[in-house]
Amino acid sequence: MPHPGDVGRARGEDRGVPRLDVGGGPVRRTGRAAPGGGGVRKVYFDHNATTPVHPEVAEAVQPFLGELFGNPSSIHWAGRDVRKAVEDARAEIAAFYGCRPLEIVLTSSGTESDNLAVKGVAYREGNGGKHIVTSAVEHPAIMNTCRFLETRGYRVTYVPVNRQGIVEPDAVRAAIAKDTILVSIMTANNETGCLMPIREVGRIAREAGVLMHTDAVQATGKVPLSWEDLPVDLLTFSGHKINGIKGAGGLIVRKGVEIAAAIHGGHQERGRRGGTENVVGTVAMGKAFSILRKEMDAEAAEVRRLRDTFEAELFSRIPDLVLNGHPTLRLPNTVNLSFRFVEGEALLLNLDMMGIACSSGSACTSGSLEASPILMAMGADPTDAQGALRFSLGRGNTDDDVAYAVGAIEAVVEKLRAMSPLYHPREARAR
Repeated sequence: MPHPGDVGRARGEDRGVPRLDVGGGPVRRTGRAAPGGGGVRKVYFDHNATTPVHPEVAEAVQPFLGELFGNPSSIHWAGRDVRKAVEDARAEIAAFYGCRPLEIVLTSSGTESDNLAVKGVAYREGNGGKHIVTSAVEHPAIMNTCRFLETRGYRVTYVPVNRQGIVEPDAVRAAIAKDTILVSIMTANNETGCLMPIREVGRIAREAGVLMHTDAVQATGKVPLSWEDLPVDLLTFSGHKINGIKGAGGLIVRKGVEIAAAIHGGHQERGRRGGTENVVGTVAMGKAFSILRKEMDAEAAEVRRLRDTFEAELFSRIPDLVLNGHPTLRLPNTVNLSFRFVEGEALLLNLDMMGIACSSGSACTSGSLEASPILMAMGADPTDAQGALRFSLGRGNTDDDVAYAVGAIEAVVEKLRAMSPLYHPREARAR
């Protein structure tokens, strides 16, 4: 486990990391053959980006790729069974969260749901203002939507976070103004896994008479979420983060809350989102939520055990590591680490060649070579932020995966640090 002094510790001035040529290829470890013999073993530690489709989910959608092809809006025989399947899936989602089925708006993704929540509140009739409060560490789906609205005359306050990546409720309270129409704070951060004080923030918003939205895409399926106990008005979720398939998500809109449609067209989703529903994606999502209702607690406990073992082994075997985020107030599957004196891109590429899938940040910003804006918002040293990787475990990971990944990471870090003129082992620096 991380040393307490490594969490949010001030950085020195000698943290520069040169660009490294990784053309020499990956470090190979003996005795780590892929299952079945030959090739490189594959370990998937990027479940916050997407998750493998559950076998039961894949089986559940098969009829809708064949004989059940109808349009759910059709009233004839071809549409009726499909409409029932869509509504059954909606009911499964509602049962998981404890909300009403009619409070669920089906969308194509978490990003669309975030857009619908923010723009839907911003553009609805009768708004008493044009001010939005969000945090400095939100997903790009929220950040870029807010930036777009700023070009349309809206005012946005980006509340800072503390050194451990947590939003301070008092900062939200101070940011709310007379013309505030929405507070949008994520439930859990996608890069660090940090859990935000949503209940307290939601109560502050309600006391001020302001609508509250939370992006719960990463939190869903990993921590308990009860709609009736959450003081929020809108909640975003996504199917492919919970072992469903890509292209399906949703927004829960509390009964009595009015939002403007973001996509205009047909009457679907009670006029809040036009367009024929993604039947296959919705059925998959319903099945995934059904499985979660039965297995989430046990699965989260097992993933936490694996994550804690993985983290403890890394800290015991690799010096100069920094945990980015809160040591306990985070998702059970996520660990974000800065490997000092190593460039994250070089580490990521070497690990990929060894069959280990992880991430240097949000999948939605993976094309950028800049230091993570999330870590920078937390006050991280820029070079430490550039040496950061996110590991997110999930269903299907094993102790063998952890052991292989730890060994591979140790070897690659040792190789890359040996190439850096700035790195000197702790023992040498102590002399």
